[in-house]
Amino acid sequence: MKEPGAILLIACYELGHQPLAVAWPAAFLERRGYAPAVMDVSVEPFDAEQVRHARVVAISVPMHTALRLGVGVAARVRQVNPSCHICFYGLYATLNAGYLLAHGADSVLAGELERALVELVQTLKAGERPGPGSPWLEKLDFPLPSRAKLPALKKYAHLEREGRLELTGYVEASRGCKHRCRHCPIPPVYGGRFFVVPREVVLADVRQLVEAGATHITFGDPDFLNGPGHALAVARGLHAEFPAVTFDFTAKVEHLLRQRQHLGELAALGCVFIVSAVESLSDTVLAHLDKGHTRADVLEALGAARAAGIALRPTWVPFTPWTTLDDYREMLDFVEREGLIDHVDPVQYSIRLLVPPGSLLLDSPAMRPYLGPLIEGSFYYRWMHPDPRMDRLQEPVAQLVAEAADRKEDTAVTSARIRALADDAAGRPARAVPMAPPSDRKRPPRLTEPWFC
Repeated sequence: MKEPGAILLIACYELGHQPLAVAWPAAFLERRGYAPAVMDVSVEPFDAEQVRHARVVAISVPMHTALRLGVGVAARVRQVNPSCHICFYGLYATLNAGYLLAHGADSVLAGELERALVELVQTLKAGERPGPGSPWLEKLDFPLPSRAKLPALKKYAHLEREGRLELTGYVEASRGCKHRCRHCPIPPVYGGRFFVVPREVVLADVRQLVEAGATHITFGDPDFLNGPGHALAVARGLHAEFPAVTFDFTAKVEHLLRQRQHLGELAALGCVFIVSAVESLSDTVLAHLDKGHTRADVLEALGAARAAGIALRPTWVPFTPWTTLDDYREMLDFVEREGLIDHVDPVQYSIRLLVPPGSLLLDSPAMRPYLGPLIEGSFYYRWMHPDPRMDRLQEPVAQLVAEAADRKEDTAVTSARIRALADDAAGRPARAVPMAPPSDRKRPPRLTEPWFC
């Protein structure tokens, strides 16, 4: 099975980033002498010829969207190559293992899975039948991610800054997470553990991305500040070698407060924005999600980021069973009052709480009264809001946001239209639509791919 193309790694969607979840498995396989082929169906067509020659096809599903796309890809793979071994790997593979194994998958892997994938290939090469697989949580010896066969960076999300677009690379300095937010897909797989990637490997990966043209790096760790000492060492190393390269990262509100003394240094090292999963301003909702922060903490973290000169880009889950219509309208007020209109991608106002199989929410007494059946094939549990107005509001908001994105509508205009929908749902008089700010106004840096989940 060491002939080129006998192993095919397929990415379906990684938030518009060049797929590290393919580059790393490829590197582990290459280190053992294999020559895997790669395909990213999010930016290139499905290649039936590659599939036809593969004996193992491994489909990466780190996100819900990727899983839904991956199931369709697997069906096409099976049609083209009925005898190949199909493996799903990533967070959503294990969460949905029962369905996948019953509908065409031969194995599933998650967690620190690269070594397990190599062993799977070796088992098949020996003519033996492997087991279905399970999450692996052993520390790995990371090689440099193998990116040479992936599509060029220009095909992926760019950094939009001061009216120009810049090539962006995506790396990870750690994997997993030590927290257990109930709505997150990571805790059911990692159980509160996280693993750092050696500093020299991360910086070598940055180096090859810069050589490919990247002028900005996204640290895609679930939380860059899970290991603050490691994060600072990586950021210092990046800046020392590439002082003109900027970066962004994701971190919890509580970590921004705990590490606020380092935010100024991170800004000096090149951090231009931080994504933080604020999710809600309701302390009730935050408690049910076990987020580890309060509304007051959000305001404090926002002030700390501003003081450091870093743009904070909050993400939201505005539709949950516990979010009231007043909560929703207050979120919109907060964003406007705090000058965050250009810091929030409008899709964030449409996100409905996702409850996949394996979710910690399934054991939550607070969730139980609203929980409906599992929607097989869509990979989530249906739930109903106790206030029908909220369920009726979510659909038109989602449609409005999608249509606005298609026509590249100004964020401020879209936000005002969402506000009108929310006021109408509450039976409140329509407010005067504020004049849209100039389209050439200075906006905070952002990535051009706003979708997630």
